[in-house]
Amino acid sequence: MNIYPENEKKNILLKRTKDFLISVGKLIQSLPYNIINKNYSNQLIRCSSSVGANYRAACRAKSTADFINKLKIVEEELDESMFFLELLVEFNIEFKAQIDVCWKESNELVSIIVASINTLRKKML
Repeated sequence: MNIYPENEKKNILLKRTKDFLISVGKLIQSLPYNIINKNYSNQLIRCSSSVGANYRAACRAKSTADFINKLKIVEEELDESMFFLELLVEFNIEFKAQIDVCWKESNELVSIIVASINTLRKKML
């Protein structure tokens, strides 16, 4: 049984994907400036922003198939975000606790998105 109506679930995910980007941005602002952090942070900003932007686009999908395709992009961008967060930990171990918070949220979002994709695919059969 779903505890939230569909529209409320959508709004929760819209907020969580936006909050994820904001958390990543604040994390990046706190990192020391060097060539590695600059390059990995630039990539992380792109993919973490894309999570929210593509989820918003998914909410405006024209069909279930279109919605699934857009959610797959969200999944890929979250996975890429996790990768760059993992790399940043390697070069900024003193920020591991802060980075882990962002990584855990991206992992939770991936789980939600993948479960949504799987549910929608089953409904299409």
